[in-house]
Amino acid sequence: MALSRHTIKTISMPLAMVVGALLCRPLAHVEAATEYMLTPMLIAAMLFITFCRVDMRTMRLSIIHLWMLMVQFLGSMAVYHIVEPLLGQTVGQGAMICVLAPIAMAAVVIGGMLGANVTTMVTYSLICNVATAIIAPMILHTYGNGTCTFVDIISRVAPTLIAPFVVAQLLRWLAPRIAEWFATHSSLSFYLWLISLILVLGRTTAFILDTEADPFVEVELAAVALVLCIAQFMVGRLLGRLAGDTVAGGQSVGQKNTILAVWMSLNFLDPVASVAPTAYIVWQNFVNSYQIYRRK
Repeated sequence: MALSRHTIKTISMPLAMVVGALLCRPLAHVEAATEYMLTPMLIAAMLFITFCRVDMRTMRLSIIHLWMLMVQFLGSMAVYHIVEPLLGQTVGQGAMICVLAPIAMAAVVIGGMLGANVTTMVTYSLICNVATAIIAPMILHTYGNGTCTFVDIISRVAPTLIAPFVVAQLLRWLAPRIAEWFATHSSLSFYLWLISLILVLGRTTAFILDTEADPFVEVELAAVALVLCIAQFMVGRLLGRLAGDTVAGGQSVGQKNTILAVWMSLNFLDPVASVAPTAYIVWQNFVNSYQIYRRK
């Protein structure tokens, strides 16, 4: 039985990506029929289950959180200035958004599976997403079309991150037994993540098929996303090692909220640049699959 669970956990994420890619058209129609609310609802439910494990009183800001924020914001601008002279503005914007994007909503779930300190990651998730809502508009104003605002980003983040956290903490206070049940069944969040991954890959594949861009530029964007994905996981693990939690650092810096990144690219940058965070979805989930395989 243990071997069966091991096998399922090992192959589930790559299999979910394949299923999403093959069923891209039907899945895109399902998402459109729900007005693109199905994936955010799944992510919110997944985070609610994970947040039931977190006692807000134990959350602390640490110096490692500040270092990770510096990597995100200063790194995004540095990457743009390195890539843009070599490969052009569109690829530079794609590279920038792969670094500028905040920690993924699901990073806490995957980090918990890999043995990271969930409280540390939840603390950083809240700090990072709020900081992104404040700072990203200034960066997008400089390197994009200049129309992004704090309200634009926080309105995308609050329903799927802040609301589940508030509800989970209220449940821990008002109905601790129910919260404890969710906390002890936190593996449910992984299966919710698999469903959302299938939906995201379906939309991703449909988007790439429908994008009318130079194929060579698309390859450049995908290649840059791969390099940045590996680099950010490595930098994050290095920072995490200094703080005594290698996995939390790697997931916090490397696993990105690519749904938000694609949305920012489409609305505030050259829309073709969104191919980079779209490809990043695939790369980061291959990294996650490998890490789960090693962990098991």
